[in-house]
Amino acid sequence: MAADNALGEFLKARRGRVPPARAGLPDHGRRRVAGLRRDELARLAGISEPYLTRLEQGVDQHPSPQVLRALARALELDDDARAHLFALAAPTPGPARPAETEVAPDVHQLLDAWAGTPAYVRDRRFDVLAANKWARALAPMYEPGHNLARDMFLDPAARQLFPDWPEIAAQTAAALRAEADPRDPRVGALVAELETDEDFHRLWARHDARPSRDELKRFAHPAVGELALRRQALTVGGAEQQVIIVYQAAPGSPSEAALARLL
Repeated sequence: MAADNALGEFLKARRGRVPPARAGLPDHGRRRVAGLRRDELARLAGISEPYLTRLEQGVDQHPSPQVLRALARALELDDDARAHLFALAAPTPGPARPAETEVAPDVHQLLDAWAGTPAYVRDRRFDVLAANKWARALAPMYEPGHNLARDMFLDPAARQLFPDWPEIAAQTAAALRAEADPRDPRVGALVAELETDEDFHRLWARHDARPSRDELKRFAHPAVGELALRRQALTVGGAEQQVIIVYQAAPGSPSEAALARLL
């Protein structure tokens, strides 16, 4: 996650994913690059090719909102990727904020009060900071001290735990890119470690960015069997770098009965 030219890397990766035909451009014979050429993207966005070159090379890292909107439209970005593009182009406020590793006592109390409901706290680097006993029983990766992205890609057990592992892995990579601070050296070290995995390397190169949100997630638990749980992501008030993840089963469902057998 190169913080020095994150915008340029994003633009290059995303223009490589836009088929010329879909952009209304002719494809005469064999092309030397996948997706759009630099001059084609510049033309579609209504900017000069030299200016786009400066953006991609990191010479200019703070284009105007008008330019960003034009690039987002030409690159066919969805709302999440568009928000990520604008965040990359925003003036950086200085060094990365110190990691908030201490979880407030009232948050610990809240986690424990959710009887039968797995819940844990992670930071924006996906380090697990706190978890209730139901989360720890649901999966070892929810134990405090674990990193969710590291376990997802480097622990073979994760591929057995999640029947939809390819989709969950893609979500994890996209959420890490959207939420982690590229100025944090610990984030850079984590990404470098994860890139030793071929699946992460491929997903990271796509430059997808999508924060964690409410979604249905399936588990193949070794003791209680399959569960389908709705994930909720909540920001901790007063500690915006911390996120509470809660898993809930539909009332009266087999997954609710399976959760009751976790402990």
